[in-house]
Amino acid sequence: MARGHQKLQSQQKNAKKQAEAKKSKGHDQKAAAKAALVFTCTVCRTQMPDPKTFKQHFESRHPKSPMPPELVDVVA
Repeated sequence: MARGHQKLQSQQKNAKKQAEAKKSKGHDQKAAAKAALVFTCTVCRTQMPDPKTFKQHFESRHPKSPMPPELVDVVA
Protein backbone atom coordinates (compact mmCIF):
# COMPACT_ATOMS: atom_id res chain seq x y z
CA MET A 1 0.00 0.00 0.00
CA ALA A 2 1.32 3.43 -0.92
CA ARG A 3 2.34 5.81 1.85
CA GLY A 4 3.33 9.41 2.19
CA HIS A 5 4.45 11.25 -0.91
CA GLN A 6 3.57 8.41 -3.30
CA LYS A 7 0.01 8.30 -1.94
CA LEU A 8 -0.37 12.06 -2.36
CA GLN A 9 0.91 11.90 -5.94
CA SER A 10 -1.46 9.05 -6.72
CA GLN A 11 -4.44 10.97 -5.30
CA GLN A 12 -3.58 14.09 -7.30
CA LYS A 13 -3.13 12.07 -10.48
CA ASN A 14 -6.47 10.33 -9.93
CA ALA A 15 -8.25 13.63 -9.19
CA LYS A 16 -6.86 15.13 -12.41
CA LYS A 17 -7.91 12.05 -14.39
CA GLN A 18 -11.44 12.17 -12.92
CA ALA A 19 -11.79 15.89 -13.68
CA GLU A 20 -10.74 15.38 -17.31
CA ALA A 21 -13.15 12.47 -17.72
CA LYS A 22 -16.00 14.52 -16.26
CA LYS A 23 -15.17 17.51 -18.45
CA SER A 24 -14.93 15.47 -21.65
CA LYS A 25 -18.14 13.57 -20.93
CA GLY A 26 -20.21 16.74 -20.44
CA HIS A 27 -23.82 15.51 -20.63
CA ASP A 28 -25.72 18.38 -22.19
CA GLN A 29 -29.47 18.36 -21.50
CA LYS A 30 -30.19 21.11 -24.02
CA ALA A 31 -28.58 19.16 -26.85
CA ALA A 32 -30.44 15.99 -25.89
CA ALA A 33 -33.76 17.84 -25.74
CA LYS A 34 -33.12 19.51 -29.08
CA ALA A 35 -32.30 16.17 -30.68
CA ALA A 36 -35.63 14.76 -29.47
CA LEU A 37 -37.60 17.49 -31.26
CA VAL A 38 -37.92 15.96 -34.70
CA PHE A 39 -41.22 17.36 -36.06
CA THR A 40 -41.41 21.01 -37.14
CA CYS A 41 -44.67 22.86 -37.77
CA THR A 42 -44.73 24.24 -41.30
CA VAL A 43 -46.78 27.28 -40.25
CA CYS A 44 -45.11 28.56 -37.07
CA ARG A 45 -41.83 26.54 -37.08
CA THR A 46 -42.49 25.16 -33.58
CA GLN A 47 -40.77 21.83 -32.91
CA MET A 48 -42.53 18.82 -31.40
CA PRO A 49 -41.23 15.44 -30.22
CA ASP A 50 -43.83 13.11 -31.80
CA PRO A 51 -46.54 13.06 -34.49
CA LYS A 52 -49.41 12.86 -32.00
CA THR A 53 -48.36 16.09 -30.30
CA PHE A 54 -47.73 17.65 -33.70
CA LYS A 55 -51.26 16.80 -34.86
CA GLN A 56 -52.81 18.16 -31.65
CA HIS A 57 -50.80 21.34 -32.05
CA PHE A 58 -51.81 21.74 -35.68
CA GLU A 59 -55.50 21.16 -34.97
CA SER A 60 -55.60 23.64 -32.09
CA ARG A 61 -53.26 26.37 -33.38
CA HIS A 62 -53.88 26.28 -37.13
CA PRO A 63 -57.45 25.01 -37.70
CA LYS A 64 -57.89 26.91 -40.99
CA SER A 65 -54.63 25.73 -42.55
CA PRO A 66 -54.59 22.50 -44.57
CA MET A 67 -53.29 19.47 -42.66
CA PRO A 68 -49.77 18.40 -43.74
CA PRO A 69 -49.75 15.01 -45.50
CA GLU A 70 -47.61 13.36 -42.80
CA LEU A 71 -50.35 14.06 -40.20
CA VAL A 72 -53.40 12.85 -42.12
CA ASP A 73 -53.12 9.22 -40.98
CA VAL A 74 -51.92 9.93 -37.41
CA VAL A 75 -54.41 8.94 -34.69
CA ALA A 76 -54.65 11.63 -32.03
